[in-house]
Amino acid sequence: MLANPADVRIMLRTYGKQLTSAKRLARFRKALRLSQAQDVVDISRQARRRELVERIAREIMENLIVNGTENPVVGEILDRLEAETGWPVLLEYPLDGGDLRVLRQAEEGPEELDAGQRAALMQRLWEITLQRVDETML
Repeated sequence: MLANPADVRIMLRTYGKQLTSAKRLARFRKALRLSQAQDVVDISRQARRRELVERIAREIMENLIVNGTENPVVGEILDRLEAETGWPVLLEYPLDGGDLRVLRQAEEGPEELDAGQRAALMQRLWEITLQRVDETML
């Protein structure tokens, strides 16, 4: 069987195009896999860091509320909160084992905050704590 040289050239050109397309597709898939792997690594590192920051912030919040401000970091957090509110904040548990009381030091003496003010203050305290822990983490 004799093959026409023009047909052979056309066939080889078609195979060459297919081979070039296959190589491009393989490079594209490899680059896509590498970029996705990098994204997963970055996301998991960020997620682990965020989890660690939140865990440490939770411990600091517990120390701040339960044990007082003996720790310098806890003292800085409370100072920052007081600077934002403009008045000294007192956090205490009653001796009878009730819920946490958030008090505002006024000229007449300590006044307890209502539920809305207390929630807003505790949310801001949590945000300041997270920010402070995040600043000090390597």
